[in-house]
Amino acid sequence: MSKPVVLLAEQLSPATIDALGPDFDVREVDGTDRPALLAALADANAVLVRSATQIDAEALAAAPRLKVVARAGVGLDNVDIKAATAAGVMVVNAPTSNIVSAAELTVGHILSLARHIPAAHASLAAGEWKRSKYTGTELFEKTLGIIGLGRIGALIAARMQAFDMRVIAYDPYVTSARAQQLGVELVTFDELLEQSDFVTIHMPKTPETTGMISTEQLATMKSSAFVINVARGGLIDEDALYTALTSGEIAGAGLDVFVTEPPTDKKLLDLPNVVVTPHLGASTDEAQEKAGVSVARSVRLALGGELVPDAVNVAGGAIDPYVRPGISLVEKLGQFFSALAKSPLTSLDVEVHGELSAYNVDVLKLAALKGVFTNIVSESVSYVNAPLLAEQRGVDVRLLVDENSDEYRNVITLRGALSDGSQLAVSGTLTGPKQIEKLVGINGHPVELPIEKFHIVMLYTDRPGIVAVYGQKFGEAGINIAGMQIARTEAGGQALSVLTLDSPVSEDLLDEVRSAIDADVFRQIEITES
Repeated sequence: MSKPVVLLAEQLSPATIDALGPDFDVREVDGTDRPALLAALADANAVLVRSATQIDAEALAAAPRLKVVARAGVGLDNVDIKAATAAGVMVVNAPTSNIVSAAELTVGHILSLARHIPAAHASLAAGEWKRSKYTGTELFEKTLGIIGLGRIGALIAARMQAFDMRVIAYDPYVTSARAQQLGVELVTFDELLEQSDFVTIHMPKTPETTGMISTEQLATMKSSAFVINVARGGLIDEDALYTALTSGEIAGAGLDVFVTEPPTDKKLLDLPNVVVTPHLGASTDEAQEKAGVSVARSVRLALGGELVPDAVNVAGGAIDPYVRPGISLVEKLGQFFSALAKSPLTSLDVEVHGELSAYNVDVLKLAALKGVFTNIVSESVSYVNAPLLAEQRGVDVRLLVDENSDEYRNVITLRGALSDGSQLAVSGTLTGPKQIEKLVGINGHPVELPIEKFHIVMLYTDRPGIVAVYGQKFGEAGINIAGMQIARTEAGGQALSVLTLDSPVSEDLLDEVRSAIDADVFRQIEITES
């Protein structure tokens, strides 16, 4: 029998090829040469890329034998995951390959800002000797504020504590016990901005976090403070940052990421109190080698028909076809859960009820964790690092299986305890020949509506006229309500309303509607497709 064909579309390390082993026909092509790529894909069972090669619907259509696309890195902007999923092609990446490199680059930006290293170098290289101009500040006993205490944030905390810095953090999904383990003090977002001498942000980019540091937040910071972003472009409002830097509202900024890359507007790059790097977070030999070796191992697993932990769209391998449709459903339930949680998660039960109990459903526990963490941590979340993220946050996770299901053939419930003592439960099922993913319950309130991209969940006191209030306000703003379910436990008690929308709602409108109906819970949920 001929060996499976593994196509290397970009330059990868010798260690990557060694990790593939002798069982494959390894071929190479220049992924930026589109005709050559499409021709080479015709025989490929797997393709390995970095960031330059575009694997889109056209490329997938040219690859009838393709089983796996492997991205030797974290980002997946150059891979059409939705098209790959539709084609039955697994997509894998290396979600943990760059965390040390990203943390160390952040430390480099902090030191560069504190001691004016880039500007002083440029001055001396130009023949100047201006020692007094580049007088800096010590890190000793200064306060570092970390926004997002995930794996990268934790690495930065450990490294900066060695400088005898006081480290504080804001992360609504981290428990105080986890922060205490790291020697970090949890504070509110406003307290962090007010107290920090250096602020570094390590959050995922979502509608809620985009522009989370803008005019108001920068005005809250000390005039001597510095802000660093090595995470995602757009977390800091670039126009607001420019104003704050040129007016002396803050002392400086370190940026590795930008809204547009490469930046088309050079105004930030030209400021003397800004240190910039061209998205170098993962650009170390070690990170690149880790990424290549990691995805090579994933390719071996995928082509061997085994479970692939780093798969981002399917869990891969030895999963019964009856279980497989539940993976996507459970990931989306996890996103609902984390969006509705009002304090950090301390324990999570993944309950599988019905006919699925007769199958191996271990992958559904992984899918639940992947969904829960997808929009709340800065790093990419996969089936391999999701349990680690739970462990690091002190979250106890159980998989509970029960053959009884009263209303549906199968129901999957995510039930969790939160650090404030409250509990949260979200349930879903698959219905009909097309296996439609449906939300069927939130905290004991029965609903039944398909899971779409945009939802709003409201909990308020049941009384006449509420639907008319939010219906009118959304209508006047041009927001179409595509579906709606209302559930209540008793007349005049608490009513739960779940809306399906065709488009997202602005924060200003959300605040207006929340106030108008005096809602106890009011959350906009945007589902991220894996």
